[in-house]
Amino acid sequence: MTAPASQDPRLQAVHVARFHAGLAAGLVIALGLSWAWLRGTASAGYEGRARKEAVGALTGLAGEVEQAGGEGDGVRAALQAWQAGQPAGTVGRVVVLSGARLEASTDPKDAGDRAAPRRLAHDEKPVFDRAQRMRGIVIENRDQEEKKPELEVVLEDGRFSMAAPVRKGGEVIGAVEVVRPAAPPPAAPGVPAALLALALPVVVFLPLRRAGRIVAGLAALALFAAGVAGFGAYAQRLVGGAADAIQALSAAGVLGLGVLLFVALGGAARFRSALVRNRVAYAYTLPAMVGMLVLVFFPFFYGILISFTGQTIYNTSAPLTEIWNGLHNYASILGDFSIVHRAEDGSLALSYGNFYWTLIFTVVWTVTNVAIGVSVGLVLALVLNTKGLALRPIYRVLLILPWAMPNYITALIWRGMFHRQFGVVNYARMLFGAEPISWFDQPFTSFLTALATNGWLSFPFMMVVSLGALQSIPADLYEAARVDGASRWQQFTSITLPSLKPALVPAVILSVVWTFNMFNIIYLVTAGEPGGATEILITQAYKYAFQQYRYGYAAAYSTVIFIILLVYGVFQNRVTRATEGI
Repeated sequence: MTAPASQDPRLQAVHVARFHAGLAAGLVIALGLSWAWLRGTASAGYEGRARKEAVGALTGLAGEVEQAGGEGDGVRAALQAWQAGQPAGTVGRVVVLSGARLEASTDPKDAGDRAAPRRLAHDEKPVFDRAQRMRGIVIENRDQEEKKPELEVVLEDGRFSMAAPVRKGGEVIGAVEVVRPAAPPPAAPGVPAALLALALPVVVFLPLRRAGRIVAGLAALALFAAGVAGFGAYAQRLVGGAADAIQALSAAGVLGLGVLLFVALGGAARFRSALVRNRVAYAYTLPAMVGMLVLVFFPFFYGILISFTGQTIYNTSAPLTEIWNGLHNYASILGDFSIVHRAEDGSLALSYGNFYWTLIFTVVWTVTNVAIGVSVGLVLALVLNTKGLALRPIYRVLLILPWAMPNYITALIWRGMFHRQFGVVNYARMLFGAEPISWFDQPFTSFLTALATNGWLSFPFMMVVSLGALQSIPADLYEAARVDGASRWQQFTSITLPSLKPALVPAVILSVVWTFNMFNIIYLVTAGEPGGATEILITQAYKYAFQQYRYGYAAAYSTVIFIILLVYGVFQNRVTRATEGI
C-alpha cells in the first residue's frame, strides 16, 4: 500500500528542509536588521558626540573672542591660546564686518602677505557673506517666537565647517569660523556576535533534518527565538538599554519570523514556481513595477515616515531618530479646534489657517464643483444623444476643448478675466451699468472665481462619460417603456439613471478625488486670497512645505489628506456597489 502523503518520507524531508531554510533566512533578516540598527545607533551616537565636541570648541572660541573685545591684539592672543588645545588640523578665523577685515587666523594659508589683520580678499567673499548671515539670523530671532539656530555646523569631507556670531555691546560685529577634522567612526560593533547567533542555530538544527515535521517546526521556532534573543541581549548591553532598543529589535524579530514562516510553510516555493511559470509576463511588467516602486511607493512611504518627525529646512541632514517627535504633528493638526478667534477689536473672526476651516472649505469646494460638473455634463450628454441633432460632431469637439487645454493655462486666463481693472467680467458688468468688483478681496467672490474656472474644466469629463454610457443603453428598453405609457421623466428615472450608475459613480469618485486635490486652480486663480480664506488642504500642505519649510508637518498634513480620501473612496464604493462587476 502507498503511504499517506503526510507520512511520505520524501515529503517529510522536503518540509524539514524548508524549515531549515526558513530558519536560516529568518535569522539573516532578523540579525541583519538588528546589526544594521546597532551600527546606525553606534554611528549616530559617535557623530553626535563628535558634533557636540566640535560645537563646544566653536562656542568656546566665540566666548573668548567676545571677552577679548571682538577685535585687536587681545583677540589674536585668545585665538592662539585656543588653538593650543585643539586637535591637529583645526584652524580658526575671526572676521569683523566693519571694514570686511580678517582680524585673526591660525590657518597656515593666512601667512606672509595674507597674515591677519588685513582686509578680506575678493576670493574670500563667502567668508564675509557667512558672517553677514550670522548677524541676520541673530537680528531675525529677536522678533521670532521660534528661534533659528545661531550656529552653522556642516560636516563635509570628514571635517566640521562651523561659524558663530561675535557680539559686542549686544550687537553682532563679526563671526568666528572653525574648521575641525572629524575622527573616523569606530568599527561596526557586533559582527562576531551576529555571525555566532546566525551560525549556531543553523548548525544545531542539522541533526534534526530526519525528525518529523512538527518536531522540526518547533525546533526551528525555538532556535530562531534563541538566536534573536541572544543577539538582542548583547545589543542592549552595547547601547546601555536604550528605550528604543526593544522596539527596534522586536520589529526585526517579527520581520525575521515572518520570513521564516513564509519559507517554511511553502510560500517561497510557490512564489518561485509562479515566477518561473509566468516569467515572460513578469519580465514585461518588471520595468513598470520598478518604476512604481521608485517613483510612487518609496516617496509615499518615506513621506509617511517623515510625518513623525520635526524635519525642517534647518535639520534635513540630521538622522530621523534625532528629530523624531511621534504623533506631535498629527496632534497639532487635529487637536486645534480654534476655528473662530477674537480679533483685536473684540469681534469674532474666522481662523483661516485652522485645519478644520480648511477641511470645511475643501468639502464645500468639492461638493459644489462635482455637482456642477455632473449636472452640466449630464445635460449636455443628453442633448448630444438626441437623434437627428444637426452638427453633432462639431458640438462634441467644441465642448471637449476646455478639457483638452492644459488647466494651468485655463486658470491663468480665467484669473485675468476676473481682474478688477482689465478683466472682461467687470467690463461686461460696466456695460450694464454695474460697478466693477474686486473679486479676490472677499472670500465668497474669490470662491466664485475658482468655482467658475473649475466648473469650466470639469464638465467635459462628465459629459464624455455620460455620453458613452447613454449610447450603450439598448433602444428596445425605451420602446417598451413608451408602449407601456411611460412619460419622458419616468423613462429617465427608471431606465436612464440606473443604466448610467455603473459608469457615473466611479467617475464621480474619481472626480471627487481630483477636485479635492485640485491644486492648480486654487493656487493660480485665487492663491488662497483673501488671507488664506480660499485655501484647500493640498495648497495649505504645499505652503507648509515650500514656504514655511516645515517638511515633517507638511508630510503629516498630506497623510491626513490621503486618509480622508481613502475613507471616502472605500465608503462610497461599498454604499453604491457600482464597481462590483468591474
